[in-house]
Amino acid sequence: MVVIIDPQQAGISGNMIIGALISLGADIEAVTEIMDYYGSYFGKVTVNIELVNKSGISATFADVKCSDHQAIAYTHLMETLNEIEHEKITPTTLDFAKKVFQTLGIAESQVHGVDLDKIHFHEVGAADAVADIMGASFAFHDLGLGEEKVYGLPPALGGGRIKTDHGNLSVPAPATMEILKNVPAMGGPVNHELTTPTGAALLVNMVDEFTDFYPLITNKNVAYGAGKLDLEFPNVLRIISGTSPIPTDKISILETNLDDVTGEVLGHTVDRLMEEGALDVTIIPTIAKKNRPAHLLRVITKSNLADILSETIIRETGTLGVRTIPYVHRNIVSREIVPVKVDFEGQYLEVRVKVAKIGEEIVNVTVEYEDARKISEKLKMPLKDVIRFINRNITF
Repeated sequence: MVVIIDPQQAGISGNMIIGALISLGADIEAVTEIMDYYGSYFGKVTVNIELVNKSGISATFADVKCSDHQAIAYTHLMETLNEIEHEKITPTTLDFAKKVFQTLGIAESQVHGVDLDKIHFHEVGAADAVADIMGASFAFHDLGLGEEKVYGLPPALGGGRIKTDHGNLSVPAPATMEILKNVPAMGGPVNHELTTPTGAALLVNMVDEFTDFYPLITNKNVAYGAGKLDLEFPNVLRIISGTSPIPTDKISILETNLDDVTGEVLGHTVDRLMEEGALDVTIIPTIAKKNRPAHLLRVITKSNLADILSETIIRETGTLGVRTIPYVHRNIVSREIVPVKVDFEGQYLEVRVKVAKIGEEIVNVTVEYEDARKISEKLKMPLKDVIRFINRNITF
């Protein structure tokens, strides 16, 4: 599945994300329960979720009201979240929510020029922020979107000025601008704040790739989350789920630099990593510090094997650390191994070929190396000629 978060129309906020995810199919009762439950640790919260009409578009509106608008220290907030338990909140969901708060905290620390542990959230009450972020985090993972490819389009930021605890400030708020560094965005189209810091923090943590235009997708579901303001145009966030002709999956990349390992150890390490389940292992000659010749060991793996393979690398090579690049998406094609018979001048030999498809279209056919090698030895024919002959004479 492919997901597109489209805030081009009217920006993005925490409650707009919640509304759109509920419209997409997230459990409304569970989302409401979690928002109430977590918010209650920080103040009195009332959550009401209903269908509304925004300038002709039916959308789900998550209305969050609370009596708590006090500042809260970032460190105290994180400590409290760690102490709260709820049967529907998995470690993955909680970790995601904490990353969103960390994104907010880092942005505030950059704006104010202070360390993260000195940050207090002023612009929203603790109960508001916790209810929005926990509700959105649960809904996102309840739908299984954390395992899918998520695209984001440029958010509309709004314009004008807003009142804050630091006086009147231009829209977008400074924290929003920090969060959206290196993310395409656009001002307007009205003098209101359309993208909030909470919405921006959720957006950058949910999205794998930002794009100016919709990617190739066959849409299956279109959902709308409503904003609070009534504007001259539909104040809605759109989220789309669908399928892509080219499937994707999530992988992790492990890397380490090695400048004191023999070739025998490198070769053995490659074998061990493949035995442990690595998808691919590459060794790249490079130059390390002090201009020493070295090797870059790079491993592609399913994310759930990253820790196991990292330990294997450390034990086999003695390296002091392994870099992990988590949750990288790769586009993949469907592949299958098909046995075929090839006529070698009257001698029919069976070989296995790898057939790659996009949908039902065959995009590549390649003979398996081991089969080609055996035929090369049998016919006393150069391997490159065997491969070329087989690939040229395969028919389906």
